Amino acid sequence: MAARNQTKDLKCATHLLSDKFRNMTEEKKAIVRDLGFGGLMHVPPLRVDHQLLRELANNFKLGENRLKTGYGSFQITPKTIGDALGINATGNLFPEKVEYKQLSDDDKIIYRRFQGKTLKSLTDEMMEIGVGSEEERLMFKRIFILYIQMAFLLPTTINKISLVHLAPIFKMDGISERNWGGGHVLTFLIKGITDYQEKKKKAIDGCLFALMIIYFHLSENKGKKRAERPPKPWIANWTKEQLVERMTAEKEEILVSKHNMLLV
Repeated sequence: MAARNQTKDLKCATHLLSDKFRNMTEEKKAIVRDLGFGGLMHVPPLRVDHQLLRELANNFKLGENRLKTGYGSFQITPKTIGDALGINATGNLFPEKVEYKQLSDDDKIIYRRFQGKTLKSLTDEMMEIGVGSEEERLMFKRIFILYIQMAFLLPTTINKISLVHLAPIFKMDGISERNWGGGHVLTFLIKGITDYQEKKKKAIDGCLFALMIIYFHLSENKGKKRAERPPKPWIANWTKEQLVERMTAEKEEILVSKHNMLLV
């Protein structure tokens, strides 16, 4: 029964992400790198342990943005999100959501084109669209931005595009320099954990995978000098086998045993 509830309560589509990158053309991969998401190509296809992700959410200290673990307390900041996933974590913030009435006539057409789209339909479009013309490349960028949010960076258990997902595609100029790590991914994750902890919502929206990579990296490299620490993005330093091994160890002793947790 627990396994059946996993996909309803959490979403972490690493298999989908890895598979689509593997089958994407080199031209499209180059565009993805230019957008600032090349680091996500290092995410391996995993069956992520949902019990571990839930424990990370349980031990996230709201108000302080700290992850309390048996290895100590780790501050979760825009920079740590950016370092973990290889995405930009400085610069201008995105609007919290799209205000349809404030859009130009051209942008309203784009809004209606994507309104109500599912992750599957976006994924199919992303893989099928050509990138031979400037117009096609711009459309691919918009589709990818929506896809990467729904599948990984801002996942929800509702399988349709939200107003939050739509906001970035109307800010395409300099989009790679926008604050993805803090103003978008971390803000969305904190809201998801807040709804889970305080409103007792069963589903947890947000990229808990990023929280897991931060936890693994910081605990693994605690006490090391800067020169001894692995380079960024942190996800690139973990093979599928290493992640599976660490997740297995954590499952046996979640966050180094619950009774040793700092419950402050």
